[in-house]
Amino acid sequence: MAGVLEAAHSADPAVRAGEAAAAAAVAAGDGLPPDVPLTDLTAAAFFDVDNTMMVGASIFHFARGLAARKFFTTADLAGFAWQQLKFRVGGRETAYSTTTGRDTALSFVAGRAVSEITELGEEIYDELMADRIWAGTRALAQMHLDAGQRVWLVTATPVELALIIARRLGLTGALGTVAESVDGIYTGRLVGEILHGPAKAHAVRALAVTEGLDLRRCTAYSDSVNDVPMLSAVGTAVAVNPDSELRDVAKERGWQIRDFRTGRKAARIGVPSVIGVGAIAGAVAAGLAARKR
Repeated sequence: MAGVLEAAHSADPAVRAGEAAAAAAVAAGDGLPPDVPLTDLTAAAFFDVDNTMMVGASIFHFARGLAARKFFTTADLAGFAWQQLKFRVGGRETAYSTTTGRDTALSFVAGRAVSEITELGEEIYDELMADRIWAGTRALAQMHLDAGQRVWLVTATPVELALIIARRLGLTGALGTVAESVDGIYTGRLVGEILHGPAKAHAVRALAVTEGLDLRRCTAYSDSVNDVPMLSAVGTAVAVNPDSELRDVAKERGWQIRDFRTGRKAARIGVPSVIGVGAIAGAVAAGLAARKR
């Protein structure tokens, strides 16, 4: 963790979050099995997770699993979901979803071991996430792997959980929100801010420098207009299961659009898709933070 903290030296929280995410991804090492050849080392693919690679929000599924283990109550979880719904309907980030949420992000894990949370993440992935992977998006990722390229997830989800998802899918690794830890124990603070919006683009650029990638030859995939900065940072952008705003941007810019949803399913998951927005700043901590105040 010390190396990650040293790498994240910028005063800008978004840049700092991106630098930390890239450093954590490099520190975790490549997740590809030894029999997967890497023949195209300057090209790579970057996939958002929530409603791009996975149905719904990974952090919300994780929070459900933690609630089942009495980390906080289902009422706390419902309260967070309601805050996110208000954010979606209101169309703007509220004080809750930015300042308050960011400041309390992951506060509930303060004093807990990183290894404990990682172990729980493994269990919860099997219980609540493994069956929610979009087959179509998984096939897109495999296409890049078969072409000898590396594939990273890029998500606001905690990097420990993001790495679990990447490993289970046979991907190279993941860029995720980095929670500060000292000697393997969480402090309850973030390094920079949530890996969201511009921070994702900073993470991709930082990783490209470290890994020798040519971003003009790279591809990015996302469902959300919030990821336009990341999609704009690469040579090929693909809107997957896009929200209406991203669909409009994609059409305007000539980006590819892939939609693996049926009309009924698209309507049903429309609200949960925003759970990923400010997810770290809520699903795993909102209820407890409120109860502590």
